[in-house]
Amino acid sequence: MDINRQQKAPIYEALEEFKKRRVVPFDVPGHKRGRGNPELVQLLGQKCVELDVNSMKPLDNLCHPVSVIREAEELTADAFGAENAFLMVGGTTSAVQAMILSTCKAGDKIILPRNVHKSALNALVLCGAVPVYVNPEMNAKLGISLGMEIDQVARAIEDNPDAKAVLVNNPTYYGICSDLRAIVKLAHSRGIKVLTDEAHGTHLYFGENLPVCGMAAGADMSAISMHKSGGSLTQSSILLTGKAVKADHVRQIINLTQTTSASYLLLSSLDISRRNLALRGRESFARVAKMAEYARNEINSIGGYYAYGRDLVNETSIYDYDVTKLSVYTLDIGLAGIEVYDLLRDEYDIQIEFGDICNILAYISIGDRIQDIERLVGALQDIKRLYSRDRTGLLSGEYINPEVAVSPQKAFYAEKKSLSIKDSVGCISGEFVMCYPPGIPILAPGERITKEIAEYILYAKEKGCSMQGTEDPAVEYLQVLA
Repeated sequence: MDINRQQKAPIYEALEEFKKRRVVPFDVPGHKRGRGNPELVQLLGQKCVELDVNSMKPLDNLCHPVSVIREAEELTADAFGAENAFLMVGGTTSAVQAMILSTCKAGDKIILPRNVHKSALNALVLCGAVPVYVNPEMNAKLGISLGMEIDQVARAIEDNPDAKAVLVNNPTYYGICSDLRAIVKLAHSRGIKVLTDEAHGTHLYFGENLPVCGMAAGADMSAISMHKSGGSLTQSSILLTGKAVKADHVRQIINLTQTTSASYLLLSSLDISRRNLALRGRESFARVAKMAEYARNEINSIGGYYAYGRDLVNETSIYDYDVTKLSVYTLDIGLAGIEVYDLLRDEYDIQIEFGDICNILAYISIGDRIQDIERLVGALQDIKRLYSRDRTGLLSGEYINPEVAVSPQKAFYAEKKSLSIKDSVGCISGEFVMCYPPGIPILAPGERITKEIAEYILYAKEKGCSMQGTEDPAVEYLQVLA
């Protein structure tokens, strides 16, 4: 990484120069630097609306960058150790989908764990690729999926030598990492590309003593959520590619779905955040890891909770662990994770990332302070004292092995009928059902609905999980193949 070059922020600098020129706008956006919408100015501030501008020659164009955006992407590639980088304004969802659409077409096979984000399965609906699931081992106590074991991946490749790609979560939402280097070596030996969903792994590129990042492991493409742990604005992300990937083709794929009116607020936030991480990321993420470890120790000292970390590592299904993730198991105090999540927000004004059936996740990043950690620990201690109860009747497990009956694309576009959840058992789903966050589908198009799955959906609803993906807003009925 060229530290001298990394001090530049070409998009931000071009916007600052453009603002000085006081250009009269006869282009979009129609609020005309906020003059047409004073309430918007009151909400966001004059500087923000002045920088909400349209693509033009001095500011380049994201669909076909030739100047400042091109330079910002080159700096991003250098900072992340990639051959090429693409700035994304459709979130990591669009980056994950671009990886898959760049690699697979209708009928192609892709090897992936079932605990992927919905964006990966949505990509299969779009392109018609066929999933080959490596069903990860479960931690029966914590109720979470673990990593992809190398033996499982080898077996999947042996059974499907024509697969085009392997997709790996690095890390999972809960911090679990697979042996990425070994998977890359194995896949490449068979001419198969490796794609990494690093929505929760921006910091792996800059931190010390953290799991290996996708580009360092030799992955072909990586989707990075800069807005999660990297500090940029929500919805801004990055797609990285290695030497074996044709960058011009990837740009064409991105342009199939990405907006032609890219937000310069998002682009400049990526530019500034990349510079910040390149110059200060190492010490910033060392502080994040230290805060997370401190929080883990304090929460475990309360009793009843289990804030897990590197103690889980077994070098197979959990090859490594991302210690910046503060995942906490809650069932031993008699409360589902989603119940603790709701209590923290409603009673203590603390908004954590998510709660599922068994766990909560507090996302710790470069903007957190030790006093915030202390407040979270105190609230958890209070919740145990005031709300803990017998855990009898609580379910565990966030992942149920699916039976794939037809491809996601075929199921999604098939003729369907609506049935109640209980009556849908035995049918093939034509839609997604998931708790969001984390956005890992309980049920995906093309999968058979079992009694266990139906019961899990109803239980998650009862506990207060935010259910998404169904045509029915109340999630009382499911669309099944007719």
